[in-house]
Amino acid sequence: SSQNLSEEFAEAARQLKKEAPRIQFGKIDVTHHDDLRKEFNIQEFPTVKFFVDGSREDPIDCKGVRQASTFITWVKRRTGPSTVLINSTDQAEAIIHADDLAVIGFFKELHNDSVEVFCETARDVPEMPFGMTASEDVWANYSIQKNTLVVFKKGKPVHNEVLEDGRQNKLDLMRLIKTFTLDLVTEYNLETSVKIFDVPVENHILLFTPTNLETFNAIYENYKSAAAEFRGKIMFVLVDTNETRNGRVFEYFRIKEVDVPAVRILNLTSDAKYKMPADEVTVENLKEFCQSYLNGKAKLHLSSEEIPEDWDKTPVKVLVGKNFNRIVF
Repeated sequence: SSQNLSEEFAEAARQLKKEAPRIQFGKIDVTHHDDLRKEFNIQEFPTVKFFVDGSREDPIDCKGVRQASTFITWVKRRTGPSTVLINSTDQAEAIIHADDLAVIGFFKELHNDSVEVFCETARDVPEMPFGMTASEDVWANYSIQKNTLVVFKKGKPVHNEVLEDGRQNKLDLMRLIKTFTLDLVTEYNLETSVKIFDVPVENHILLFTPTNLETFNAIYENYKSAAAEFRGKIMFVLVDTNETRNGRVFEYFRIKEVDVPAVRILNLTSDAKYKMPADEVTVENLKEFCQSYLNGKAKLHLSSEEIPEDWDKTPVKVLVGKNFNRIVF
């Protein structure tokens, strides 16, 4: 909530006052300052912007940051180095074990495009520590052969991404890394919904199923297998159809009990929905559906009510999705 964010923001300001007195924190109630709202194109609340060197031009947006500690990290990485330089295995281990998640970049030399993209990504992912190294000992300790970004979770490597010079895209790396703040498959509920939308992946796939279904475990394992392959590109969500509090989600996707288990893809930007053509929730079917969606080949799903029996009884015909094309065109 705004109130909560406001308190965390104030806490960050208090802590940074001692450490970095040059960084000033301020807040504006734009209901009384419409001119500022227009000038900085404020569309949603709360919005946090960072102004550099006294310039009103192009302030930096600070998105998805909700806690005082993350605000502090975000600001520090904007005003100083965004990654820690690692020179020894001990130093690497300390970073990897300090937190739940850590990201380490292994580079042959520390001056190339990949390093730059890595450091820029670190600026935008303040939730976790970033380190980078060109030390041969450290490379050997983790059996790294090429320029690679490694994500560690609870001290163990969970993802290796080979970094080729000039090939990497900051946004793709950011999406990929942020997905590790969630499980491979995230069950939808009131607490997780905020986290799901915080990760900047615009494609979501949803599996609608009762979790007490006899075949649930097998279906869930298939879903997880497919999720591992599309990490960072498609967010995998599970919706328990037995949970009455999820009613609004079923309504939105027009899911009825007779349909489940059902699989849909939603694009958050265009709000377009897609239905998996196959009925069986197998790894193959899921992969084919996701791949055809990413290739732009999936068919849009226009859910429709059933055609009412008396749709043509009166001079004004009743149209629903299923009979719209046939009657109108």
